Formats: sequence, structure tokens, C-alpha cells
Amino acid sequence: MSQVDGNYDCVTKSPMGDQKSVFTVTSNGDSFTGQNAGAMGSLDVENGKVDGNKLTWTMNMKVPMPMALECEATIDGDTLTGTIKAGPFGSMAMTGTRQA
Repeated sequence: MSQVDGNYDCVTKSPMGDQKSVFTVTSNGDSFTGQNAGAMGSLDVENGKVDGNKLTWTMNMKVPMPMALECEATIDGDTLTGTIKAGPFGSMAMTGTRQA
């Protein structure tokens, strides 16, 4: 298991208020797969890249409107800190803690 693997309880500060989700990371060398599942549905990780403890990926949101999301995060121990870029809505902070 890599230092980035796990399930993270996350909160994203969106224009629609705090969005809680579970972000799943399964790495394989310099790539990873997973999903971000919450009240607005489940979004699959696409083009997931791992560089040490840094992750970059995209997700295709369908609700409330279709939009490509550009995401990045750093894993420090059990803490995730990152951003989700949502086109005209700008960057939203994403924080999380690895589930035990």
C-alpha cells in the first residue's frame, strides 16, 4: 500500500455550501484510480497521477451541470489538502482525513 492509498472523509468548500464526500485512492506506481462519492453522486477519477505525496486528476461532474473538474491534492500523513478547479466557478478548497 502506498502512502497515498486509502479512503478520505472530505469537505469541499463549494458555491453551494460545504460538500461532504468520501474520496477513494488506489495507487499503482505513478498513477491512481478512485472516486469521490457524496450527496451529489459519485465521480470517477480520470487521468489520476501520483508524484510522491501529490495527486492530480480530473473528474466529469454531471449534476447540477456538466463540467470538467481539475483537481490536485497533497497527502501529509492522514491529512489531505487540495483544490478543485470548476471552470467559471474558480478553485474550491478540499480538505480531508484518512479513515482509520
